[in-house]
Amino acid sequence: MTDPANAPSPVVTPEQLPPLPPHKPRNPRWLISILIIGAMVFAGGYWYFRHYEGAAVQSAAAAPAAPPPVTTAKPLVKRIVEWDEFTGQFEAVDSVEIRARVSGYLESIHFTDGQMVKEGDLLFVIDPRPFEITLTSAQAALNSAEARVNLAKQQLARADKLKKSDFVSQSTFDERTQEMLSAAADAEVARAAIASAKLNLSFTRVLSPMSGRIGNHQVSIGNLITGGDGGGAMALASIVSLDPIHFSFDVSEADFLAYQRAAASGKLTSTRDEQLEVFGHLTDEEEWSLEGRMDFVNNQVDRATGTIRARTVFPNPSHLITPGQFGRVRIPGSDSYDAVLIPDSAILSDQSQKIVMTVREDGTVEPRVVRPGPLIEGLRVIREGLSGDEQIIIDGLLRARAGAKVAPAPGKIEAKAEN
Repeated sequence: MTDPANAPSPVVTPEQLPPLPPHKPRNPRWLISILIIGAMVFAGGYWYFRHYEGAAVQSAAAAPAAPPPVTTAKPLVKRIVEWDEFTGQFEAVDSVEIRARVSGYLESIHFTDGQMVKEGDLLFVIDPRPFEITLTSAQAALNSAEARVNLAKQQLARADKLKKSDFVSQSTFDERTQEMLSAAADAEVARAAIASAKLNLSFTRVLSPMSGRIGNHQVSIGNLITGGDGGGAMALASIVSLDPIHFSFDVSEADFLAYQRAAASGKLTSTRDEQLEVFGHLTDEEEWSLEGRMDFVNNQVDRATGTIRARTVFPNPSHLITPGQFGRVRIPGSDSYDAVLIPDSAILSDQSQKIVMTVREDGTVEPRVVRPGPLIEGLRVIREGLSGDEQIIIDGLLRARAGAKVAPAPGKIEAKAEN
């Protein structure tokens, strides 16, 4: 039997399909209505834009723009002293290399490397026994010479008595005299040998010639030390003084000439004046914690570098500063005077010129060409261009244009306290 589910579908021919309903043409009135409504909406919008939005745009274009806001203030006028700053290096006031005056074997060392020592402290001991023997020998030679002197004196006295009785010839008397003089000279030589032996014996004890900090010992115990007064003497250690301490720096020829002219005209104390007060600090400090004075200015300008060497001296009681460290120093660049001070942010650059924007009473911006000076207490000194009575723009410079109007708001310029 055939499965009804798998039975083939009957085939329908086109003739067997039902007939379609007849086509009716659509009415175009609804499309015309839509077009008419759209045209009316467009016309209304166009009319509204022309009469209202257009008028608003024209009104906005016709209204003048409000002046941009800025902050203004008068420059700060303050009595100051200009300072010039230099970088330099600290140096010991006194520095000594300890060298042996006599040769011998190093017997002992009496200090710890890097410790503070005082003048006269015992540092090294060289084996003194050979020099003690030399001293003993010189004393024996002196005893022998003095014995000859005594004998010569006795013989001379005896010859003098006999000469008066004509029992001794003049030549014999002269010989006795020369023997006495020769023995006395030998005694003086022996005394000089004793003094030399004592001096050499004292040199076996090497003492500190000054107070300061000693470095490491360069020779160990048991080594043969080569001494002497010449350049071949062996260095044993070095000592540097710490209090006070020097600070050396170089000044350009132009700055030095400016100092010289200012001092000649009476506007500035000479840099060669040892009472000139200076200030300094170390590289990790911002405050001028050191207070000292000028100590030395060289007598000629270095031809190779075009600079002259100057030096100050600072107290160093805590021994904080070590010779060789770098630091900064400032010296007066002027006497005290009333300076015009403004913030650096108020200065504009126009090629090679520096400009400050001022505001007149009517709010008009007026540029001023200025000549700035050094930075004092966080503010820039203005040497020329401002009198101190102007209103300058300190905020809103990007909104200000020369000749344009601005809306100024009052501000204030304040200096930062310097230590």
